Amino acid sequence: MYHLLVLTSLAFCTRASISCYGESGQPVDWFIVYKLPKLKNFPLSDGMRYMYQDAMTCGWESGKALMNSTEGAVGRTLQQLYRARGNQTGDFAYVLYNDQPPNGFNPSNGGHTKGVVLLDKAQGFWLVHSTPHFPPTTKEEYSWPESGLHNGQSFLCITYGFDQFKEIGQQLRYNDIFSYDFSITGSFAQDFPDLLSAAKRMHLKTAPWNRQVTLTSLGGKKFISFSKYKLFDDDLYSGWVSQALKVDLLVQFWLNSRGTLQSNCSLSYHVYNVEQIFFSQELSFSSHIDHSKWGVSNSSRPWTCIGDMNRNKEEEKRGGGTVCTSDSQVWKSFHTLVSQCCDCSQRGHTMEHKVLTSHHKYK
Repeated sequence: MYHLLVLTSLAFCTRASISCYGESGQPVDWFIVYKLPKLKNFPLSDGMRYMYQDAMTCGWESGKALMNSTEGAVGRTLQQLYRARGNQTGDFAYVLYNDQPPNGFNPSNGGHTKGVVLLDKAQGFWLVHSTPHFPPTTKEEYSWPESGLHNGQSFLCITYGFDQFKEIGQQLRYNDIFSYDFSITGSFAQDFPDLLSAAKRMHLKTAPWNRQVTLTSLGGKKFISFSKYKLFDDDLYSGWVSQALKVDLLVQFWLNSRGTLQSNCSLSYHVYNVEQIFFSQELSFSSHIDHSKWGVSNSSRPWTCIGDMNRNKEEEKRGGGTVCTSDSQVWKSFHTLVSQCCDCSQRGHTMEHKVLTSHHKYK
């Protein structure tokens, strides 16, 4: 009887379902990682430190590992992908996509979108992130790119049940992803034809050119995915997300991109460009060294969105998206980060953002 129990336990461990993994090493329903930029005056600033939160934390906590380690949340989660690569039985499906893939080829006409999908026949995760040249292909080992050291980056990992990947596959078609490594075979190809079409870059043929869907995590948490195709031809945030959520948005994105759009107050709900991030007096940095992509509502409706798109003229004509959640704790953790944003005047004056913390004041 003892041997039977041991064997049963071992078999269960080897067949553990795919999931996001948190800092404690245990499966989690979702997590958010904010990779910090490389800062000269910040202790231990090697460009691989990060902040972390999930449903069990009270806001941000310092990461317990480095971004290049499989002991941290991102590395541990993606390590499942590299362990599964030897699988020859068709028990897993995966898609790695990035408009700046690790091999150096940049498909300029596709979506500006980055992420990883990995699932088995019970569940899986969708990791949305902002990091170029990441992660490595399944022929390699997990690592962090040298190009990823300098700037800040964002990660949102959500664990979903099997059926949710039908919706995710459709969202990735609208995103117009460039997949540099994927495997969708056997029953996965039959169950998820849109996921396979997205990986093969089979383009949309008919309108509408954007799609909004509510996704439910394995733990029952609601997320709204906004995905747009290149023919949507408008800014993701001001032209759609803020109006759909009925909130003003403070949007953090890469301010060094060409043709950056100014803050927009022309519609019912406004969008303001974030310019300065403030974790603490010792940890504050400009959006010019922050490649993360997120938005947070500036109202009593606590929306937070994490995705892969900038606000610029070029990306109005590219696919991409963001994933939003209404969660007061997540909202507070991002809202208090906004130290400065840009107003909607013609010259785009900087304004200090007023929030419920003492370090934020209007000029």
